[in-house]
This record gives sequence, C-alpha cells and structure tokens, in this order.
Amino acid sequence: MKARAPAAIVKKRGVTIHAVARQAGVSISTVSRIINGSAYVAEDKRRAVEAAMQALGFQPNYLAKTLMTGRSMSIGVIAEDIVSPHYADVIRGIEHALLDTPYNPVVNSGHWSRTYETRAIETQIYRHVDGLLLLGSTLPDDALLDVASRVPLVMFGRVVPGLEAHCLSMDQRRGAYLATRHLIELGHRAIVHLGGPALQQDALERRHGYRQALLDNDLPVRPDLELTGDFIEQPAYQALLHLLETRVPFTAVFAANDQMAAGARLALHRKGLRVPDDVSLVGFDDVPASAYTIPPLTTVRQPTYHIGQGLATHLLNVVQGRPSQLPAFELSLVIRESTRVLR
Repeated sequence: MKARAPAAIVKKRGVTIHAVARQAGVSISTVSRIINGSAYVAEDKRRAVEAAMQALGFQPNYLAKTLMTGRSMSIGVIAEDIVSPHYADVIRGIEHALLDTPYNPVVNSGHWSRTYETRAIETQIYRHVDGLLLLGSTLPDDALLDVASRVPLVMFGRVVPGLEAHCLSMDQRRGAYLATRHLIELGHRAIVHLGGPALQQDALERRHGYRQALLDNDLPVRPDLELTGDFIEQPAYQALLHLLETRVPFTAVFAANDQMAAGARLALHRKGLRVPDDVSLVGFDDVPASAYTIPPLTTVRQPTYHIGQGLATHLLNVVQGRPSQLPAFELSLVIRESTRVLR
C-alpha cells in the first residue's frame, strides 16, 4: 500500500464558481454578475452568494476575468502628489467609497510633470483599469480628451471643454478672494502671496483671486510681494526667507495651500517673527493638521474627503452605465488664531 502524502503537502482543489452557485442556490450567471459588479441582482441573492463565497473560501481569479471580460475591477487614481495632505484626504474618500464595491483603487503620482503624468496614465490604461480619476493635471486639454476617448475619465481641479459633466472644480478664485479680503478687513495692506506652480490651474486661479481682492479694495498689485512656493513646504520656506532678508516690509502672508503656510511659518520663526503678533498667516485647503498647529491656521476649507467620495461614486456610475451627476461643493473661510487685527 502506498504511503499517504504528508498533510502539509496535500493540495486542496480550488473552489469553483459552480460550487458557489450550488451553495447559494442560484445560477452560475447570477454568481458571475455579482463577481463582475453588476447592480442588477436581487439583494437576497447577493447576500446568499457573498455568504457562500466566504464559507467556501472562494477567491475570484481576477486575471482570468480581466482576459475574458476586459474589466479589471480596478479604478486608476493619479494625483499630482500622493504624499500631499490635500490629495491624501481626497484619496481616503475615494478608498472609502470603493470599500463595499468589487473595485479597488490603483494609485500613482504625476509629480507635477507632464512626462510623469503621461507615463502614469499610460501605465494605468495598460493595466486595463475600468476608469480613471485625475486629481489635478498639467496636461493640455487635447491630451485629456484623448485619454477620455480610451477610458472613462473623471477629473478634479480642471474643467476641460467637452468633458464638463465629468470635471469637478470649485471656485478657487473666490476662495483666494475670501482669504485676501479677510486680511484686508483686518487692516493689512502689504500682503505677500505664496503661489503654486506656474502652470497649475488652481495656482493660477488663486493668484487671480488674490489680485482681484487687492484691486477691489484700491490696493496695488505688487510683483515684489508675489512669490512662488510650488505648493511644497521647502520652496515656500526658501522664498519667504529670501524676501525677509531683502527687508521688504509686509504684515501678512496668504499662502495658496496649507503646506506652503507651514514653510512660511518656519521662515518667520527663523527670523524671530511671531504668528499672528508680527505677521498674520492664511492658508488654503484646511488639511486635517491645520487645526492643530500653534496657533491653529486660518485657511480656506475644501471638503476633500467628501470630494473623494463624490468622484469615486460618479465614476463607478459611469463605468457601470448608470446615470450620474457630480455633486457640487463650496469653499469656505475658516478663521482661527493665525490672523489678527493690524495694530
């Protein structure tokens, strides 16, 4: 008699879709529709199939399914910078919106570069993502229209002619206007603007809002007070430090995002200036940490987590052929202790 193989090397046969159908008491086509993310399945059957898959330890072969159906059950997400607290909170909302669906996010950075963004997009399309979310973009409109012809595309922070129904963009100009007007109402007249990358649409809109608030209050637009910080702490720190060393007088700083506000705060500290006693400081985005700095930062709030949820939900509807409309969101000024009346 042959010796039996040790238990550790006996292979268990893979559980098939037929076994799941038998266990759940439904047809094979019903199980297939549920695995493929179809919305057109009765809820009692869906629960029975999910319970059967869990009880049997069934794991769908997504590679085989992708080859058969052309669908990968994945959503591509490309942010300008995934380590940015602003984009990280949007991605958190996207992930949570996908948790109870068959879809998973695949995340890349564009690094504020057309070359890297294009490479990331091509990689996602090569992986057969079922839809693509772009969180900001440096690509020209015609390039984005080409992407949309190849894969369902939803965008945040850009409005591309021809894709308006799938572009979510808030009034960045108004947000910057509110921030600058707040400083003017506190008595500030020499207000530094720390702006983002020159080609980035949000950066341009926020600079316009800053300038318009000055003009509406009969204040000059001063090029010597307009700095570039690339939406990152270190460049913002260096730019404001250089301005401080030139001894150009100012009493307030409007940074076009909270990361640059952090860099500005450090530059002021290094020169012995206190926020807000010596210089008032306003940011933009209201990333979660901004409420816990010392002092807490006055900033323009974007509801980034809910934006992420809205983007993902809309894209899923588009991918699955359901009617959908992007939600609308408003920016608001959150006044904390980093600004004060000029004395």
